[in-house]
Amino acid sequence: MPVSRRHLAVALALAVLLAGCSGAPVPAPGGTATSTPTPTVAGPPPSPDEPGGNGTFSVHFVNVGQGSATLLVGPTGETLLVDTGDFTDEGRHVLDYLRRQGIDRLDALVSTHADADHIGGNAAVIEYYETEAGGVGTVYDSGLVASTRTYERYLDAVETHDVPLYVTHRGDEIPLAGVDVDVLGPPETPLAGGDRNENSVVLRASFGETSVLLTGDAEDAGESTLVRTEGAALRSTVLAVGHHGSRGSTDPVFLGAVDPRVAVISSAADSRYGHPHAETLSRLADRSVRTYWTATHGHVVLVSDGARTTVATQRAAPTDPVRLREGDPVPPGTTDPVTARVTVDATDGATTPPVTDGGRDQGGLRLVTVHADAEGDDRNNLDDEYLVLANGGTEPLDLSGWTVADAAGATYTVPAGTTLAPGATLTLHTGAGTDTATDLYWGSTRPVWNNDGDTVIVTTANGERVLTEGYA
Repeated sequence: MPVSRRHLAVALALAVLLAGCSGAPVPAPGGTATSTPTPTVAGPPPSPDEPGGNGTFSVHFVNVGQGSATLLVGPTGETLLVDTGDFTDEGRHVLDYLRRQGIDRLDALVSTHADADHIGGNAAVIEYYETEAGGVGTVYDSGLVASTRTYERYLDAVETHDVPLYVTHRGDEIPLAGVDVDVLGPPETPLAGGDRNENSVVLRASFGETSVLLTGDAEDAGESTLVRTEGAALRSTVLAVGHHGSRGSTDPVFLGAVDPRVAVISSAADSRYGHPHAETLSRLADRSVRTYWTATHGHVVLVSDGARTTVATQRAAPTDPVRLREGDPVPPGTTDPVTARVTVDATDGATTPPVTDGGRDQGGLRLVTVHADAEGDDRNNLDDEYLVLANGGTEPLDLSGWTVADAAGATYTVPAGTTLAPGATLTLHTGAGTDTATDLYWGSTRPVWNNDGDTVIVTTANGERVLTEGYA
């Protein structure tokens, strides 16, 4: 249904009136100054059990099916919601998620662009927070309108509840206490003749050494403009893959500029558009980017302390981009809790998998147990100091020539012919003994694993590190 003349006039008037805020930071709601807490990296990796608002920064990719909805929670608890999913569920999935997370106020709502699979829940979210919760502080929009009932209801809600709305462009900043949220796109002069996808609001949120790039549905024109205008500043720890993994997004040049450690794709398992497309997944695989898909991983939650980012998902599923479809679909609305899968060090890209995430990078190998404190005197009971490895994958693992090492560099080489079947475990004892199919012996004359904490490092015969896990 075409938008009414009254609402079209309101939208265009807002675009003209508020375009003047481009190129300058938008003040925080209420005009109060915000300070940036110093990220802390002491102690264990950040946990998804307290996702944001406790000195950490969290990003929640909500499983809304064929659509997109991403919640950012800053270290002081301020919230920013980017998009609200598809019009077919009218915000039900994102609202259910927000309520389960205890989000009682949205400090900001960003509409990346006016497509119905991104603003489908805007009206319902604004209505709920303005009538039953703590309100919506500010709405940000690209300024490009749509002649749809979904867009009309969105403007209705903004107008009815008198929520401040800003048109935002490259050069703006969106306030989120403790986090730098820079608007990298769109430019003030629309790209590609005003195409809504190419003129998506693009955000880069950074907290310490951790950064997340959200590009909406930007494709060729949007990405090439970002590479030209931002260059090396595009580099980010996490990339929200553009346009739900469409083949027109995530160009190799753009992907090279971003150089992400982790990628997240938001789309349905039965996407009527075939998202994510094989071409995009292949480009991600070429760069060995660990990739999560809301369709098979469910909600994807990233929690950062500024240097390390823990990735948690509802389900374990492959993270090798070309194997994503091997995972079982997770229906939107599934309420299973998330479980930590991997911790990424933003400074050097090292990964520490707390549990297997089914990804290619681990080859199915996972660390089950480290028994560092042998009974009695460790030096006299070296066989009781051991670690247990398991094959969490579906294929046998040939461990011939693989090495196991500690943080100090003590190294053990697995004998040729050692194979670990799917679901099987292998115990590596520090002392001497006769190797069997289930037990191997290091042959060390002194303890290897420190009782007060160490790191287990497993590397393939080809030199590929497949597991790096610390214990305390």
